[in-house]
Amino acid sequence: MHKPPSGDNPWRAVALVSAIGADLVVCMAAGYWIGDKLSNWYGGQPIWIVSGIMLGFFIGVFSVILILRKYTGGSNG
Repeated sequence: MHKPPSGDNPWRAVALVSAIGADLVVCMAAGYWIGDKLSNWYGGQPIWIVSGIMLGFFIGVFSVILILRKYTGGSNG
C-alpha cells in the first residue's frame, strides 16, 4: 500500500471550511457594527447598516479568495 499525498488530509479541509465560515461571519459582523455606529451618528438611517453589512461581505469574499489562494499554493487552477 502506498502512503496518501500530504495534501489529502481531511483535517486540513475541515480547517479550511471553518476558516472561510468564520472569516465571513467576522467581516459581516464588523460591517454591521460600523454601519450601526454610522447610523447612530447620522440620525438613525438604516441604509448605513445595510451598507456596512454589504461592505463587510465584500471584504470577507476578498479575504476568502486570499485564503483559498494560500491553500492551493497560489495556483490559478
